[in-house]
Amino acid sequence: MWPKDVFTRFEVARLLGARSLQIALGAPVLVKTDLQDPLAIAKQEFRECRMPITIKRRLPNNQEIVVDVKVAIKNWLSEGREL
Repeated sequence: MWPKDVFTRFEVARLLGARSLQIALGAPVLVKTDLQDPLAIAKQEFRECRMPITIKRRLPNNQEIVVDVKVAIKNWLSEGREL
């Protein structure tokens, strides 16, 4: 079984890309920042566990699981991985 609360690097890239696109199109920013770059803002939201996105995974056996994004972000950051 795939670890439920662990992101792959591909999921992190997709998460940051999707959120930065939302910000670029005018979505409200969920952190206090002076940054203007949507990707930099998305990275800051990621570091502060403020990503308003749900991730659903479809496993090979057609089971669908919902990833707890806040826990997965904390796991990603606790491993010392770069953004």
